[in-house]
Amino acid sequence: MFGCECLCWESEPEFYFSQPQPFYLPANLPEWPQGQGFATGRICLGELEVLKVSKFESIWSCNLMHGKTNKGLTFYKPVGIPDGFFCLGHCCQPNDQPLRGYVLVARKATSSPEEEVGYAHELVSDLPALKKPLNYTLIWSTDTEHNGCGYFWLPNPPLGYKAMGVVVTDKPEEPKLEEVRCVRVDLTESCEMGDLILTTDSKFSKYPFQVWNTRPCKRGMLARGVSVGTFYCGTNLDSEEELEISCLKNLDSTLHAMPNLNQIDALIKHYGPTVFFHPDEVYLPSSVQWFFKNGALIYQDGNEKGESIDYRGSNLPSGGKNDGAFWIDLPNKDDARDHLKNGNLESAELYVHVKPAMGGTFTDIVMWVFCPFNGPATLKVGLMSIAMSKIGQHVGDWEHFTLRVSNFTGELWSVFFSQHSGGEWVDAFNLEFIEGNKSIVYSSKCGHASYPHPGTYLQGSSKLGIGVRNDAARSKFIVDSSTRYQIIAAEYLDDDIIKEPCWLQYMREWGPTIVYDSRAELEKLIDLLPLFVRFSVENIIFELFPTELYGEEGPTGPKEKDNWKGDEIC
Repeated sequence: MFGCECLCWESEPEFYFSQPQPFYLPANLPEWPQGQGFATGRICLGELEVLKVSKFESIWSCNLMHGKTNKGLTFYKPVGIPDGFFCLGHCCQPNDQPLRGYVLVARKATSSPEEEVGYAHELVSDLPALKKPLNYTLIWSTDTEHNGCGYFWLPNPPLGYKAMGVVVTDKPEEPKLEEVRCVRVDLTESCEMGDLILTTDSKFSKYPFQVWNTRPCKRGMLARGVSVGTFYCGTNLDSEEELEISCLKNLDSTLHAMPNLNQIDALIKHYGPTVFFHPDEVYLPSSVQWFFKNGALIYQDGNEKGESIDYRGSNLPSGGKNDGAFWIDLPNKDDARDHLKNGNLESAELYVHVKPAMGGTFTDIVMWVFCPFNGPATLKVGLMSIAMSKIGQHVGDWEHFTLRVSNFTGELWSVFFSQHSGGEWVDAFNLEFIEGNKSIVYSSKCGHASYPHPGTYLQGSSKLGIGVRNDAARSKFIVDSSTRYQIIAAEYLDDDIIKEPCWLQYMREWGPTIVYDSRAELEKLIDLLPLFVRFSVENIIFELFPTELYGEEGPTGPKEKDNWKGDEIC
């Protein structure tokens, strides 16, 4: 969200401020292997065919100035739309970022992928897929005393149709009906407000104005909502309210634009990040097979003796749910335990799950990292850093990061960095690249959370300087995911194309439940603090430190994580 010291309206922002320049990946895209509808520039959603437009004409800009920094927002209309395709709405982007937005334009599909492979496509309506709006409603406009005016219009759809986005003009006249098309309701899904990207103070207009990006309400590999790339805006908006615009719906059950196996391999070889572990990392990753071969044991509730695990995991209980009946643990002998805890970097590989995102218009390449042991946390209080002896440690650590690739072009769009119970999406223009289009993932010391840049990240209150340290840096400890990977699942492909490993079907815990008196350890920490800060931070420490650090249940495997089927949690 932008705050503002000075705000001005401009209908020709290029005259006063340099326009954001388009972003390009460091290297050219390769020629992807042929097959299906991946990276062909267009995607069939059933009755509609869509393509992504990333060339724009700026309509209007609001510039929120912080000194010499332009923190405003520019609104664009797509240009160069091919004949037969229609605009669905306008888009916007912050002025302090490279130009990377897009909007989808649509036309009635001439044939569907299902028809091409011999399946009948059943029309659910005789009404056309696209129709002009009846008229427009003015949502908001700037005050006339400001230089330059912006007008925001909501298309009013015919009965049985939905608007896809807002239209922006720099004149008070209502836009032409030809400007956009509305979409038949059965070809749409509901959408919601995502990030708040602009809010203005009421002193600049009669009512505060807010702009949000939008996303499908239902997301994940089974969801069919397709983001159009438009925005939503208004005054005094509630993020929970139902929006008057929708997103598209992919009715193509074949997911024709998803990559085939050869294309998946090409994507990983082209984009696979290099994972850097901290130079002081003790608990390095390993392959799952190495973990099993070197003494990991499977325990069953009620049986004190553990059983050796076959290197493929074939004797692990398969399916079911995490009911606490089984768990994996390290061997009993200290030397063997320490050997397993330290991992084996030479054997380490990334385990890849490929799945549809945004209704099959994007591909998520989820890369899982396995570490036999998660080390204890280091707590930071002001300038003091104190290594804990137990808090945070557990057997079996599964972490991941996700590459999101556009199925229109095969372009890397963003990367999700998993960080303990959450994480963050980072746009491609904010990534650090090591070679060509291969980015860097930094794995934090002991905890193995993923970060886009080196540094110290605080899990807790950065404002107060109190929390758990996550230190990330380059080192000689690396895993190159573009060469060291195994594809373990891609459910949208035919069943016989990828054979899922036995251990992936193990739904129980990869480590025992550890119970210890974490409060006593934290109290020892507090006793080390100077008297003048001890009482002021005592309550803060117990409130801010993540609850998972107080006692450790064994972590579950990839298939038990919410993001296996769902979207990433930020």
